[in-house]
Amino acid sequence: MAENPSRGRSETSGPQEHDKPADALPDVEADGSAEPVWRRIAAERWGGGRTASAVGVVILVLSAALTLFQLYVALRAGFDAQQQRLIHLMFVMVLVFLARPALPGRAGRSVPALALDLVLIAATVAVSFYPMVLQAELASRAGAYTDTDWIMGLTTIVLLLEATRRSVGMVMVVMVSGFVFYAWIGPLIPGRFGHSGATIQRIATHSYLGDGIYGLTLGVVVTFVFVFILFGALLSKTGGGNFFVGLAYVLTGRMVGGPAKGAVLGSALMGSVSGSAIANVVSTGPFTIPLMRRVGYRRHDAAGVEAAASTGGQILPPIMGAGAFIMAERTGIPYVDIVKVAIIPALMYFGVMFLFVDILARKHAVGLARDSELPTMRAVMGAGWHFLAPLVLLIVLLLNYVPPTQAGLYACGALLLVAMLRAGSRLSPRDFLEVFVLAARNTMPVSVACAVAGVIVGMVGLTGLGLVLADVLVTAFAGNLLLTLIMVALTSLIMGMGLPVTAAYVVLAVLAVPALQELGLAVIVAHMIVYWYSQDSNVTPPVAFAAFAAAGIANARPMRAGLSAWKFAKGLYLIPMLMAYTALMAVGGPVTDLVAAVVGGCVALAASAIALEGHFLRRTVLGERLAFALAAALVLVAPEWSGLLRWALSASVDPGWFTLAGSLLGAGLIALQVVGHRLSRGRGRAAEPADPAPGAGRRDEAAAGK
Repeated sequence: MAENPSRGRSETSGPQEHDKPADALPDVEADGSAEPVWRRIAAERWGGGRTASAVGVVILVLSAALTLFQLYVALRAGFDAQQQRLIHLMFVMVLVFLARPALPGRAGRSVPALALDLVLIAATVAVSFYPMVLQAELASRAGAYTDTDWIMGLTTIVLLLEATRRSVGMVMVVMVSGFVFYAWIGPLIPGRFGHSGATIQRIATHSYLGDGIYGLTLGVVVTFVFVFILFGALLSKTGGGNFFVGLAYVLTGRMVGGPAKGAVLGSALMGSVSGSAIANVVSTGPFTIPLMRRVGYRRHDAAGVEAAASTGGQILPPIMGAGAFIMAERTGIPYVDIVKVAIIPALMYFGVMFLFVDILARKHAVGLARDSELPTMRAVMGAGWHFLAPLVLLIVLLLNYVPPTQAGLYACGALLLVAMLRAGSRLSPRDFLEVFVLAARNTMPVSVACAVAGVIVGMVGLTGLGLVLADVLVTAFAGNLLLTLIMVALTSLIMGMGLPVTAAYVVLAVLAVPALQELGLAVIVAHMIVYWYSQDSNVTPPVAFAAFAAAGIANARPMRAGLSAWKFAKGLYLIPMLMAYTALMAVGGPVTDLVAAVVGGCVALAASAIALEGHFLRRTVLGERLAFALAAALVLVAPEWSGLLRWALSASVDPGWFTLAGSLLGAGLIALQVVGHRLSRGRGRAAEPADPAPGAGRRDEAAAGK
């Protein structure tokens, strides 16, 4: 692959000349280091020297063992599910203790730190093999566990919390500890949230040997998610990421705001396979953000576009985030059916993002990218057309109800085959080893988060907290769906300040889905709403992980980048309302209802974007902004307007009339701007001299709103 000259350039001086030839693909996977990835991971933890070299070899061996074990599990049906999860988590936790320091700086590299890690690794191996070796005995004495059983369980919880602290963060440790504490002191809690309580022995054995750490949540990672993480690692190492980002820029790069639209499309494609919005930002951002800056986007806006687009990759089929596989297992709904109902909302999310970046380009007279800065269709397709085959195969298999694990394996095999057929994407023996390490590294935070979330799920089941909270929510808001949705969104935001999106979804699903179902929502709708809300921690201040990562690349203020990302990702909050109040997810229902929901929803989202930005084809006056906001509100929560009118005037009006009124109002306002814009352009062209002044370039056309 051709090297991308934009990598590593300073952004402090604003837009720069770009000398990349048109035939070069964006190099979004290059890291600029000749060191193998296992050596770099070890060096980040242990510095240089022999220790880092030795640990790097151990990380390589463990990563290869984990990947080969996962492939064995996927290919050999009937392998005991509990043992799968025990072995998987053992490998992951050992890797965490080797690759993540206990303390920052030199203290984490000291001899005592190494001794502590060795003790933790030995304990992890012991608590992992204990249930496997004594499986029959533990089954025979279920409910009457010995002291050794609960001590091993308590040790496992402590080890997992330490692995969580290192790989996920302290906030999740505190949250899990809070749920355990709640289960313990139940009799001392007054009111409806009080319960009979559980002893430490009961908590430990339930988490260790029951539906806790090694429960369904971790099982989804072992069974489904790892295969797609491996697919993403293969795609990254073979150069498929370069192809998809290059294809996005070919399709959109020459439009108004094209570099930002290319970032939206490219980050969406990469985000759907990377499994992590933050990982997507740091891989594609060094290419997309500088290109947005060169054509005139402000630093924080460029960072916000990249963060919001990368976050949207988690909701985009065919490969959604890990939470989608967990949703399939918890609801019993086939993954392909979840994909079918998710595709339209996901496309609407990216549609409103396209509108936002287009408005921004016109508002700030952002120029067009030069042809020399963008790859050509011939160059992109010539270099990477073969990467389309595995993706098409994956989609076809999923649509034909092939189990996700099997479909993912076939896609990995197809990707490996087509990559090895061409010299530019062929993997060397070292590349194969790096794929193993990349897959293991990307699995660590997901597996640890899902395992420790299993403790929370166990405590909720042990105490009955989920049912109590659902009843409280329904009672407190008198059955009002809108207020309940707002409360769920706020709860998700609070949880997202310390939890990764998958863990936030798992916890929120246990607590909030029962309340949403009691208010009449179908189980898949309730879960999808919670899943969308759980993505907001990446883009919503005060904690916006993906936006902060993008701000570092753009040299922008983190909070300003977070606010921009929050604005561009408005679909995360508005589209769940359409899910709740319209037939947006009723793909098997009447076509007319679905079409009405999509059309009305698109108008509402467009009106929301224009009202929020105060600009479309021209600046909107205050009255127009208020009218756009009203149009959006009429469509988004039409049944609430109907209920309000019934309460105020005792008049019954079908919600469809409010949807129609909002759609017509929004569409009319948009049409007025389009007609006015065309008329003003026509008058401007009529006034132009016959011979335009030399030097009039594409940036002037963009400023005129072309």
